[in-house]
Amino acid sequence: MGIVEKIKEIEEEMARTQKNKATEYHLGLLKAKLARYRAQLLEPTTKSGGAGTGFDVQKSGDARVALIGFPSVGKSTLLSKITHTASESAAYEFTTLTAIPGVIEYKGARIQLLDLPGIVEGASQGRGRGRQVVSTAKTADLILIMLDATKSEEQKKLLEIELDAVGIRLNKSKPDVVFKKKTTGGITLNTTVKLTKTDEKTIRTILAGYKLHNCDIMIREDITTDEFIDVLIGNRKYLPCLYVYNKIDAISLEQVDKLARQPNTVVVSCELDLNLDYLVDRIWEELRLVKVYTKKRGAHPDLADPICLRKGATIEVFGRKLPLWSGLGKLRILYACGMGAHNTVQGKSSKFSPYAQKVSLNHQVQDEDVVSIFTK
Repeated sequence: MGIVEKIKEIEEEMARTQKNKATEYHLGLLKAKLARYRAQLLEPTTKSGGAGTGFDVQKSGDARVALIGFPSVGKSTLLSKITHTASESAAYEFTTLTAIPGVIEYKGARIQLLDLPGIVEGASQGRGRGRQVVSTAKTADLILIMLDATKSEEQKKLLEIELDAVGIRLNKSKPDVVFKKKTTGGITLNTTVKLTKTDEKTIRTILAGYKLHNCDIMIREDITTDEFIDVLIGNRKYLPCLYVYNKIDAISLEQVDKLARQPNTVVVSCELDLNLDYLVDRIWEELRLVKVYTKKRGAHPDLADPICLRKGATIEVFGRKLPLWSGLGKLRILYACGMGAHNTVQGKSSKFSPYAQKVSLNHQVQDEDVVSIFTK
């Protein structure tokens, strides 16, 4: 029996099993097996035969956004409109057969946008080019799920199921669980909160299913059985996601209003260029990037070419982005100061803004800081 057949068999057994207190241990074991088989299914197979068409694209720019959706929802048109990159589009399905990269230039940042081939139901089990699509999506910093506003909400659920099956968790944070393997000593399980969605017996059953008999576990939030399995597997990706509903020009204003009020949702019309600027603004917000400017001694800040970093980045992370960082062995003093006088710019990390403040390498920069690096 192949892996796909085993997965189908487990899914059917889970569907038949009633969910209650008496069966939760059995269901936990089935979920653990299912996760293991799905991970095996997505492992790359051995190379054989001649060379094929390349799929993945080298990561570039300050962040990567993956554009995912069913065929003919307007992904290629969106890429062409907001990146000025030509991506073939037509009225028939599967126009895009490989990953097409484009670049969004916004506030001095360069954001790579990947138009991925349309997903079909069963992509997580390898149908179509599903494996390549989802493996490329895992390298992104943000997922854009593009949907057809004229179709039912079922399309959204199907895409979420496919991405969840391959270990991509949308708009979720990593479970606050510490898991450490040992060679001896048995299982030590500690919790700092009351577990209401799973229990110790289920957790120990799952550990036995993975043949883990010596480990330390600290659970610091009320997790589910699925979240605990994610911790054990360890290769899950927790990514922010925006749901982009296209073709709003073909539905009523009441329907548009209802869609727009859903969380993490943007409504657009690629055909009529409606709301595309707002979509780019939301992409920037979800990526949580900050712009940091450089300043030489006695000169004005270089506002034309900012360095983009993740929120929470430190001066050391900023410095490593500079071409001369490797030669700054005698680094001694670093300054971070806010942009401009009269408190006209937000996001200043200097306590003496608009004047400079001496800071250490672990000082966190904020949006539109100006940083000067001096060597002794």
